[in-house]
Amino acid sequence: MKRFTSFLSEAQLSQAAEQARKLGLKSDGHGNWIDRQGKITARTEGGKLNFIDKKGQKAAEDPKAERKPSGVAAPAPAKKAVAPAPQQQKQAAPEEEGGEGEENILTVVFGRFNPPTVGHEKLLKSAKQVSAGGDIKIYPSRSQDPKKNPLDPDEKASYMKKMFPDFKNDIVNDPEMKTIFNVLVAADEDGYDSVTIVVGSDRQAEFENLATKYNGNGGLYTFETIRVVSAGVRDADAEGVEGMSASKMRKAVADDDFEAFRSGTPKSLSDAETQGLFDATRRGLKMGKAKKAEDDTKKEEWQIAPRLYPQVLRENYLTGKIFKMGDLVESLNTGLVGKITRRGTNHLICVTEDGIMFKSWVSDLTEALGSEKTRPAGKPNTLVGTPGYTKLAMNMTGTKKIKNFNVEELLNKYMLKK
Repeated sequence: MKRFTSFLSEAQLSQAAEQARKLGLKSDGHGNWIDRQGKITARTEGGKLNFIDKKGQKAAEDPKAERKPSGVAAPAPAKKAVAPAPQQQKQAAPEEEGGEGEENILTVVFGRFNPPTVGHEKLLKSAKQVSAGGDIKIYPSRSQDPKKNPLDPDEKASYMKKMFPDFKNDIVNDPEMKTIFNVLVAADEDGYDSVTIVVGSDRQAEFENLATKYNGNGGLYTFETIRVVSAGVRDADAEGVEGMSASKMRKAVADDDFEAFRSGTPKSLSDAETQGLFDATRRGLKMGKAKKAEDDTKKEEWQIAPRLYPQVLRENYLTGKIFKMGDLVESLNTGLVGKITRRGTNHLICVTEDGIMFKSWVSDLTEALGSEKTRPAGKPNTLVGTPGYTKLAMNMTGTKKIKNFNVEELLNKYMLKK
């Protein structure tokens, strides 16, 4: 084990190393950070991460270019902020003199799919139409909790490939793709010129704001264009595919109503496979083998499907029973995790540890793993700033006492070495 003094000398590197890890970059051991294609894209300078443009020259060396910020708290204006476009087929980029042809565009779908439904099938078909034969990548989110995300990522991806066989090869089960930013950075590294993100109409504005905000020189990625396209308006009160949602599917499981659950799955899934998905969702919700009346441990259904109980959700929010200032929450739409800094009447303003600010409706958030409400029973709270966090750092380093020392930096550095 390293000496305590070694950790102190290396603590200043943790900020750059942590940011590089989240962007999927690897160190070459000489202060440089390499992307998935083996190219040097950033360098640690003064304990901070400074990025290199695609031509291999640092933006700082160009007097006309903006220096890349050490974090993403103060991004530069988007290179080209494109307003949401109506659903349409991809058109070839106009050829210029000496030009080579059309743009290399990736169509992206990022969502929870927890559990997958026939409504999601409509979303994927819309993405295929928008792509017009181009590349499509479908990313199931990595979130899992016993309320709104009962299926684990591997289980979810496996069922999606059975339910949507036409998109089997387009479904990406990658543990590194935790947020929409991870997806966009990877697409940029893979050489795509532009990206089209296909979402439900109720999420279009949120994705449009975040995706374009961090595009361009000094941002996280540099696309010629970013479009956010709606897959169509969904009517929660409608019957059949138009009104089907994962919330209704989870409620069907809570009610032990297999027939209602079956109506939300495509015909490509057999009855036996549907029963397996039903049981997997029930296990994830920790409801036992069957529904039990008067079970004190049974969760209230509004927590499992808050969109179906807007009044109950609102009452619990306004009375301060959920989502308090400083709580750590996760956006169910984008995968971003941040602390609550402002509570609106029906929305929250949150900030990630990297300084990214995002706004979400109350119904689109859940307590992040590691918070008091999601921490396993009997486990100490190890969130930053708590005694449990300090104790964990001391145990990991064999330290008896810590004085005038930044425990957070030490722990981050240690965990990166594991």
